Amino acid sequence: MPATKGKTIIEVTVVGKDRQGVVADITGFIFKNRGNIEKISQNVVRGLFGMQLEASFLDVNRAALDAGLKELAKDLSMEIKVHYQEPNRLQNAAIFVSKEPHCLTRILKAKKTGEIKGNIAVIIGSDSTLKPVADDAGIPFHAVVHADQVEAENKILQLIEQYNVDLIVLARYMRILTPNFVWRYPNRIINIHPSLLPAFPGAYAYVQAYERGAKIVGCTAHFVTEDLDQGPIVCQESFKVSKADTLESIKKKGQELEATTLLEAVRLYLENRLEVYWGKVHVLDVKNQTDPSSRQSS
Repeated sequence: MPATKGKTIIEVTVVGKDRQGVVADITGFIFKNRGNIEKISQNVVRGLFGMQLEASFLDVNRAALDAGLKELAKDLSMEIKVHYQEPNRLQNAAIFVSKEPHCLTRILKAKKTGEIKGNIAVIIGSDSTLKPVADDAGIPFHAVVHADQVEAENKILQLIEQYNVDLIVLARYMRILTPNFVWRYPNRIINIHPSLLPAFPGAYAYVQAYERGAKIVGCTAHFVTEDLDQGPIVCQESFKVSKADTLESIKKKGQELEATTLLEAVRLYLENRLEVYWGKVHVLDVKNQTDPSSRQSS
């Protein structure tokens, strides 16, 4: 739905033990504060309630809104988080990494040369391997190395809130995010997968392609959902495999393609040119581009 320029969009995430009246309490609070609900989705899994709500405000008192939602969270015994999308603010991206630098370095180069809009607010690693790359770029780096995934994701959630992150980029991040994390950020997490999905999902995609004698190998940038490697596809690129190619040469070509394909997906997102509906990504023409608040949810 087109949005009026000047609106402030907020995303509210609610998590907690399922109980009656939560939706009514949250939506009632939004209406009371003169907000208009743009989108809402909810789910209950094994007694755990989750809801994402997007609301627009022509004039918002952030201090009052934050205080009111904090009090409501206390009354409901639930976790309520708020993310603001101001129309005139550059979006903030967080890049998640592990050990492979090719995607990270390509994005950082693009930022330095002005190929992409937005800020690289923080880099989060599953270990400290790529900290020197972040340090050279002058970007904060946090290694989240907790063995327990719940503890790791709780720390990451704190960082995402601290840096007011709009987009999460998985630049060959080799830890699987749980559904509890992923559904908090619908169509806000982009991953790069080393195959032309839906072929060869999961780990070792290049090995699978090589062993199966694939004639065309590629990669896929996609939004992340609770179903591993099944999210809406943003970009795909490929190359032909020659008789002279080895597994190592395929990996090298694939990594170069991963970097450019992920960058293209990030660029389109930061230019507010991606809409997702009915589980499919639609890329807006520049002339038909709308503001950030018009981005759709599947």
